[in-house]
Amino acid sequence: MVSTGDTAPTFTATYKGSDHETFDLEEHLGDGPVVLAFFPGAFTPPCSNEMVALQERYDDFEAAGATLFGISADSAFSLGAFADEHDLAFDLVSDMDGDTIEAYGLSMDLPELGLYDVADRAVYVLDDEGTVTYAWVADDPTNEPDYDALLEAVDAA
Repeated sequence: MVSTGDTAPTFTATYKGSDHETFDLEEHLGDGPVVLAFFPGAFTPPCSNEMVALQERYDDFEAAGATLFGISADSAFSLGAFADEHDLAFDLVSDMDGDTIEAYGLSMDLPELGLYDVADRAVYVLDDEGTVTYAWVADDPTNEPDYDALLEAVDAA
C-alpha cells in the first residue's frame, strides 16, 4: 500500500465520458498538489456522498492550486453519467483494468454488492515531484475521509 513519503505510482487510464481520452498522471505533476480520490463504485450512496462533498469543497482545492481527480474501476461511460448527475467540476478517471488500483494496493471485493477488484476508498495528496504528502485509506469503505484534514494537507503540499 502506498504511504506518506512514497513516490506515487504514475499511471495512465481513461478520463470519464465517451471520448476515450487518455489520462496520464505525469502530465499533472509539477503544477501544484494533485489529489487522487479513489472510490469503490459510482452511483453507490457512500461514493456519491464523497464525490459531492469533494465538489462542495472544489473552490478550496482550486484556491490552494490543487488538481482533484476521482478514480474508480467504473467504465468511462458510467463515470461520465455519474459526473453529470452530480455536476462534478473535477475529472473522474476510469481504471477498468485495475492496474492503478492494484499499484496503490487498494484492490478489494465487496461480494454483498457484487463488486470485485474495485478500489478501497482512499485519498492521496501528491506534491510537484509526485511524493505522497498525505495518505488516507478507509478502514471501512463506507467511511469518508476527514475533509478538513485533507484540505490542510493540500494547503501544506
